Amino acid sequence: MIYYRPIAMSDPARPKGALPLAGGWTWFSQVEVLTRGAPSRIASLADLDTETRDRLSAPRADFGGLTLDRPRIMGILNITPDSFSDGGLFLKPEAAMMQARVMASAADILDIGGESTRPGAVEVAAEEEAARTAPVIAALRDGGLDLPISIDTRKASVAAAAFAAGATILNDVTALQFDPAMAGVAAALGAPVILMHSVATPATMQADPQYDDVLLDVYDALAARLAQAEAAGIPRDRLAVDPGIGFGKTLQHNLTLLSRLSLFHNLGVPVLLGASRKRFIGTIGAEAEAQKRVPGSLAVALAGVAQGMQMIRVHDVAETRQAISLWQASTSGVA
Repeated sequence: MIYYRPIAMSDPARPKGALPLAGGWTWFSQVEVLTRGAPSRIASLADLDTETRDRLSAPRADFGGLTLDRPRIMGILNITPDSFSDGGLFLKPEAAMMQARVMASAADILDIGGESTRPGAVEVAAEEEAARTAPVIAALRDGGLDLPISIDTRKASVAAAAFAAGATILNDVTALQFDPAMAGVAAALGAPVILMHSVATPATMQADPQYDDVLLDVYDALAARLAQAEAAGIPRDRLAVDPGIGFGKTLQHNLTLLSRLSLFHNLGVPVLLGASRKRFIGTIGAEAEAQKRVPGSLAVALAGVAQGMQMIRVHDVAETRQAISLWQASTSGVA
C-alpha cells in the first residue's frame, strides 16, 4: 500500500501551483510517499493521480454544524473524580456548569465526559457515567447554550442519554469498538462521530505498546474503523478521526505521530488532535504537574494547526484561542 503525506506550508500567500490542504488554511505542493519496508520519497503534485490530489485538497464537510475552514477548538469538561489533569474539579454539577460557561466564550465545541480514560483508569458503570453527564448537558441547553456539545464516551447507553439531553457529537476513544451496541446507536442518532485510535483499555493501554510502524499502523487502524462505521450506516461525511496521542503510545510513538500528522488527511475526513497537558508534554517540558503544562500544550496545538488539524481538543480554551489567533496573524500578515 502507498501512503501520501502532504507537506504543509503556511506561506502568507498561496504559492503558485500549490493546493489548499483539506480545503483549509495551509497549502501543499509536495507529498511524502510512504510504503512499508522502503525509504520514503518526495513527489510533486504532478506525480499524483487525480483522485489522490482531490482527496488531499478537497474541503471537508461541515462537522456538527461547524465549517472547517479554520481550526476549531474543543474544550474539555471532565465531570470525573479521577481525570489526570482536572479530576474532581468539576464533579459537582454547579462547578461543571460554571466551567462550561467560561469555556463557551472561546470554544467552538464543548466535550463533556464522565469517565476518565487516563492510563490506569478503571471502568465506570454506565449508569453513573450517564448520571454525571446528561443532567449537565440538559441544564446547559435549558440555560440557552447553543454550542455543539460532544459526549466523550465509549458506552452506547451513555451516548443515548447524552443525546436525549442535547448532545450533538459523539466522541468515542475506542472508535466504536468497546460497546457492541455503539455503532448501531450512533447510526440511529444520525450524529457526527469522532473515531479515536487506542489499544486495549485505559487500565492496560500503556503496558508496553508495540507497533511495526506506529504512523502507518495507526493510519491503517483508523482506515479500518472508518470502513466499519460506514458499514454500520454512518455516512463518511459524518465521521472524523483522532490518532489518539497518549493512548497506547510511548513518548517516541507520540512524537512520530505529531511530526507527520498531515498523513491523516489522506483519509479524506476531518482530523482532531488531542494532546493537551498529556504526560509526554510534562516529560519533555520537565513539568510534573499537569495543570502547569499549558505552554507545552500550546506548542503542540500550534504544531497541529500548522499541519492542518481541523479540531484541537484542549483544557485551556482561551489560551489556545489566543495562540491560534496570533499564529494565523503572524503567518498571514493579517490581524
